[in-house]
Amino acid sequence: MIKDNSQTEQNSQDPVLTDYLVSTLQKIFDPVPVPIILVDHEAKVRMINQVFANYLGYNIEDIIGKKVFEVDKHTRFPYVLKNKKAEIAWKHRFENGHTAIVHRIPVLDEDNNVKYGFGMVLFQDLEEFKDIIEKNKLLSTEIHHYKKQLKEIYGSKYSWETIIGNSPIMAQAKYMGRKAAQTNSNVLLLGESGTGKELFAHAIHNDSARNYCPFVKVNCAAIPSDLLESELFGYDEGAFTGAKRGGKIGKFELANGGSIFLDEIGDMPMEMQAKLLRVLQEREFERIGSNKPIKVDIRVIAATNKELRELIDQGKFREDLYYRLNVMTIEIPPLRERYGDIEKLTHILIEKVSNQIGKYVSDISKKAMDYLSVHSWPGNVRELENVLERAINLTETDIIKPVHLPVYITQNTKKAMSGPVRPLKDIVEDAEKEAIVRCLEHTNGNKLRAAKMLDISRSSLYDKIEKYNIQ
Repeated sequence: MIKDNSQTEQNSQDPVLTDYLVSTLQKIFDPVPVPIILVDHEAKVRMINQVFANYLGYNIEDIIGKKVFEVDKHTRFPYVLKNKKAEIAWKHRFENGHTAIVHRIPVLDEDNNVKYGFGMVLFQDLEEFKDIIEKNKLLSTEIHHYKKQLKEIYGSKYSWETIIGNSPIMAQAKYMGRKAAQTNSNVLLLGESGTGKELFAHAIHNDSARNYCPFVKVNCAAIPSDLLESELFGYDEGAFTGAKRGGKIGKFELANGGSIFLDEIGDMPMEMQAKLLRVLQEREFERIGSNKPIKVDIRVIAATNKELRELIDQGKFREDLYYRLNVMTIEIPPLRERYGDIEKLTHILIEKVSNQIGKYVSDISKKAMDYLSVHSWPGNVRELENVLERAINLTETDIIKPVHLPVYITQNTKKAMSGPVRPLKDIVEDAEKEAIVRCLEHTNGNKLRAAKMLDISRSSLYDKIEKYNIQ
């Protein structure tokens, strides 16, 4: 972040660059072969060099003075200026289709107020970036790639602070998780799909004495049963046709000293359950094709959205394995049982998704929030995040409105709030009013367009607006 302590030209136009200074900057930066841009505190373009203008496909005079999003609708400068946080070496896709690595840096005065935003394109295309990396031998060897992959895949990313929710039932689950983290006992996480079982597994590992060791994740449902054994325990060279030269290390060996997270444990085949039981009892296993036991020191964190007791009764899950896993059991509540957390979750997810997709959305209207607050959320937090991502992609402003929410949420919510029995006339009128309101929101209040979309005359639309007192 750049601090601007200059004392030049302290006048009524202090936040605005003078024509002379703009001209000077233009002369300095035009010969520079790196794309450079300067915007003011309102995100208006004050200076851009010729190479950047050419890159965007504009003439300089067509850019100067415009809001930066008029030149590039995918820009993140408004977000950077609002949050006063620099974005260094970000991947960015411009409106013209170019993908580049860029810097965006807010320039602050001594009172911590934003004066300008400075931007530059580090690499004008990803192929150029890749070539630079390869020339510096950062990706030239298998060992470097392997270490990078290990760091990305086998490290825990979440802590208790990243698990949002202060409702009593969620607080109890986190309390149990913290207690489990301080032990070496196996942990069984129970909860519906999308409740955040993986986040709990990350947090338990991070909060444990094993946090400096690997955290290895395995989705038992995603790996074919005939490959699961080699994934978990590895194999020696020549163990079977097609085996890699030198063999392969398994996930349990990778997790030695740390934690292994077995997600969807209820989908593990019966024959693999017997081998897992031996690991939990003896703390050792053999690779495929070897009779040499390998000792391991690991903590198993298992998770499932299935009723294991029912699977035991059906003969699909071993009872002895269940009791080995069921030492510290944590039930993670579904979202419908902690409605008090929805609003906070919504705002945090809006910020998260905005950052991920590079589209700045800052808020949600009260009416839209009301719909989210009473929806039953069968898909839990994952469903909420998907709904918000859809809404962010649809909105043309920085606020999510009811029109941006899926129909199944607004309609089902309305039914749930309207009581069990109502006169048909009232139901029809409510539906008509809702359709008009949503259409007007979609057309930004353009009544002529709304009437055409609703297939009614403009005079009929005015009559209905007056009848339902639609503002």
